[in-house]
Amino acid sequence: MESRHRKEPLQSHPNPYLSGEPHPNPARPHLIQKPHKPRNFLARLPPWLSHWLGYRPPSPSSPPNPKRAEYIIWLWSWIGAFCGIAVIQAVFGQADYFVRRGVPNVVASYGASAVLIYGAIESPLAQPRALIGGHFIGALVGICITKLFELLPTEERYGQLEWLAGSLSCATAIVAMQMTDTTHPPGGATALLAATSTEIRHLGWYYLPIILLTSTLVLVVALIINNIQRRYPVFWITPPKVTLVEPNAAEPVGTAEAYGEMGLSVMEGREGEESNSNSMSQVRQGGEKRKEEKKGEMSETRVVVEEVV
Repeated sequence: MESRHRKEPLQSHPNPYLSGEPHPNPARPHLIQKPHKPRNFLARLPPWLSHWLGYRPPSPSSPPNPKRAEYIIWLWSWIGAFCGIAVIQAVFGQADYFVRRGVPNVVASYGASAVLIYGAIESPLAQPRALIGGHFIGALVGICITKLFELLPTEERYGQLEWLAGSLSCATAIVAMQMTDTTHPPGGATALLAATSTEIRHLGWYYLPIILLTSTLVLVVALIINNIQRRYPVFWITPPKVTLVEPNAAEPVGTAEAYGEMGLSVMEGREGEESNSNSMSQVRQGGEKRKEEKKGEMSETRVVVEEVV
């Protein structure tokens, strides 16, 4: 009778990590808590294509943004600005489709964009997200506010309040760019022109596709010219995260955002327990200690970049 009611021992799940039972080895919880970090999608493209999109494979011997002589930077900045503005004027000044619709040869705000896109290519204000998003948001805000003021009874009345329409357009566009993280200074001029330029105001909503096409042309030229001896863009959507790691250290000291030659902007320390200043001081202190232990050897802080697109 006792053997009939004897309970069989429960068999353990073949994979203890998938069962509802407690973790078999609580001393190693990192096996299931470590998140998966997706790889940069540009790394999956062929090298001949990803190079012109700003991707450089990580290599300790060749940094992604090598130092160039100043005359090389000046030369390619001149070539890039010349080609970029020339392409815009060739498209809108020679194509009958745009000429018949009274589209200006070039929107003046793109002269300021050329300074950033071809001359300050590592600035966060010059990256594709800021270029395209900033100009489009500026144009959208400018057209919307202008359309509201055009509801005034006469054109003369609009002329009297044109100063107000332009001021509202520029100020609102700046806030909209800040809210969407697409700050691009020439975008404020794009919004201002929509309210104050008669030639552009008559385009109406057609101003939006003109801005998108112009931004695309400027970006395509930048991808070609800026990637010959330099690197552009630094990022497409979000800036890359940079982890400062002490040599032979198990944990990173801090996390930063990289903007090429502009330097590192430290964002957070080890698990939020240490401030950014403490993290950077630990790197320096660790370097001094290693110099004392190993005479004649130079210890440097290793920078590990996690590509984020």
